[in-house]
Amino acid sequence: MKLVAKTLHGLEAVLAGELEALEAKNIQILKRAVSFDANKELLYKSNLHLRTALRILQPLTSFSARNEDELYKAVNKYDWSPYLSADQTLAIDSVVYSRFFTHSKYVSLRVKDAICDQFRAKTGKRPSVDLQRPNLLINVHVAEDKFTLSMDSSGEPLNRRGYRTKEHPAPINEALAAGMVMLAGYDGSRPFLDPMCGSGTIVMEATMIAAKMAPNIKREEFGFMRWGNFDINLWNKILEEAHKQIITPPERINGSDIALAAIDVSRHSALDFGLKKYIDFAVASFSDVRPMGRNGIVLMNPPYDERMKSKDIVALYTLIGDQLKRKFSGWDAWIISSNLEALKVISLKPAERHTLFNGSLECRYQKFDLYDGSKKRPVAKSAIE
Repeated sequence: MKLVAKTLHGLEAVLAGELEALEAKNIQILKRAVSFDANKELLYKSNLHLRTALRILQPLTSFSARNEDELYKAVNKYDWSPYLSADQTLAIDSVVYSRFFTHSKYVSLRVKDAICDQFRAKTGKRPSVDLQRPNLLINVHVAEDKFTLSMDSSGEPLNRRGYRTKEHPAPINEALAAGMVMLAGYDGSRPFLDPMCGSGTIVMEATMIAAKMAPNIKREEFGFMRWGNFDINLWNKILEEAHKQIITPPERINGSDIALAAIDVSRHSALDFGLKKYIDFAVASFSDVRPMGRNGIVLMNPPYDERMKSKDIVALYTLIGDQLKRKFSGWDAWIISSNLEALKVISLKPAERHTLFNGSLECRYQKFDLYDGSKKRPVAKSAIE
C-alpha cells in the first residue's frame, strides 16, 4: 500500500532519511510530506518510530470537484464498506487550500453526509460521528479543485508524545524540535546543551534520540488500532522490539533556563516520561552557563521578540555571540530564530542555513562552527619574506 507521512516545511529530507532507516521503499519527497510503499508492519513502525512525522495517511481516492454537488457525488460514489460499517463511527478532518471551497468545516460536513447517505441507502442505517475516538478518521486534502481522501492511521497527531504536562508561553512543536536535533547531526555520542530550554521540548527530543527511544513508545492508542484489520500480535512484537532498543546515552544531556518555573516544568515532564535520569537541568542565565565536556552541540531557541518579548533583543543576541566565542570553542552551535536582524549581531558566519517554520513564523536555523582556537589560514609567501 501507498502511505503518506505529513511533516513540517523544511523537514521533508529528514523524514525521508528516517523512512530509509526503516527500510521503506519507493520514497518520494513531496511538499510538507513524504510518500512511500509499506505493508502493515511498516505502517505500525512508522507511527511508532518517526520523529518528524505529524500523521501517517493511507490515501484511498482522489478526484476533482468545483462545487458541493460534484464533491458529494464523488464521495458517495466511492465504496466505503471495506473500511467502515453502519454500526461504527467516523470523523472527518479537512485541510482546504482552494478558491472553490473556502470553509474546511463545510467540506467535512458534505463528505460526512455523502458517506452516511451511502450506508443509509444500502443498509437502512448510517455510521455515527465520534470526534474523539472514531473507528475511521478520514483526512480530506483540498488543493484548488483536487481532492484526496485518506485514512488517518495516527489519530492524535504524532508530535504529541505525551510528555507535555503543563503549558509554556511559546512551546515549540515536538516534531520541529526533533528535526532540529537531527539536522544538527546529534546521535548521543557528544555532549548536548540547550541553554534556553524553556519547557524542555528540545532537550526531551534530544534525549530520546540519544537513548534510541521511539518517540511514541509511551502512547497508548493510534488510529489504526480501531481499524477492523488491526493485528494486536504484530503490534506487540513491534513494541517489544522498540523497548529492547533503548540504551543509556553515553553522554549527559543538559538543559538550563533563567526561569525557575520553566525548569520546574522541564523536570516534571522528564520525570513523568522516565528520562530525568539522563538529563541535568539547571536554573541559570546564558552568561553563567559553562559547557560540560568538549566538542559538543549547543542548540537553542532564543526569544524572537515575537510571542516572547525581550527587553533588548539586540543585547541578548550580542550576548549569545560573545558567550559562544568565549566559552564554546570546539563545539557546534545551532540557533533558530525568526528575527533575522538579531541573528546578524551574533557576529558569527553561519556554516549552514535552513528555513523552518515555528508555527506561522518563518525562521532561519543556522549552524555556527566554533573552532578550537583560531581557524588556521595559509600565510602568503610574500608576507614572510
